[in-house]
Amino acid sequence: MTYGICLLSVVPVRNHPDDEGVLFTQLLYGDHFKVKEQRKKWSRIQISHDTAEGWVRNHQIQWIDETIYNQIQEKHSIRHSTDLVAPILLQNQQMLPIVLGSRVDIPVHFNHQFEGNALEDNALKDGIIDTALSYLNAPHLTGGKTPFGIDCSGFTQMAYKINGFQLFRDTEKQATQGEPLSFIEESEPGDLAFFDNKEGIIDHVGLILKDNYIIHAHGRVRIDRLDHTGIFNVDEKLYSHKLRVIKKII
Repeated sequence: MTYGICLLSVVPVRNHPDDEGVLFTQLLYGDHFKVKEQRKKWSRIQISHDTAEGWVRNHQIQWIDETIYNQIQEKHSIRHSTDLVAPILLQNQQMLPIVLGSRVDIPVHFNHQFEGNALEDNALKDGIIDTALSYLNAPHLTGGKTPFGIDCSGFTQMAYKINGFQLFRDTEKQATQGEPLSFIEESEPGDLAFFDNKEGIIDHVGLILKDNYIIHAHGRVRIDRLDHTGIFNVDEKLYSHKLRVIKKII
């Protein structure tokens, strides 16, 4: 088995081994993975924290041995950057900018130095909302996971991940996690609300806030009203998404 890690700010993970392939997700600094298939220019990887699979360019990733992989995988104290952008000082004294949500407990393995603010897994639900608000107004980008472009499931995944909880990468898989609630009144801030399309396929997710509001990525990360029908877009004065189920993850 071959292993690797992302030591760049953001690396695209595509659904095909081609630069024109659809952006499925992204690797952030510190994300490590197993290599399922290796070609001359591309590798198919499985990301360790959410098992998502896709293709990355070989010259954008760093190979690591199994010992380093296991050390990273088995860490109990995990820290993520909480700055919109923060610097990493590389071994050659050059600076690398990394983004919100990058894993920063691993630079020591590569003689890197992190020079920013970070959050250690705190397992507090209130922290999820605080983190989510850091992404407010980030533009929507299918497959994105950063404040400079993010999709709905990437947004919920990152808000949970930074606070020490793991969600799957795509919306339908996230909907299989947690305990379903019968009514909005049973929910609390930090729970997930899922929405389906006309074919009944779950294709959208957001984080419930207090007082019947929701924060979600739709055009941009925004706050709208939530009721038993779904999301009421406060700008367009219409329902943009139909509610399917509410899940309590923690």
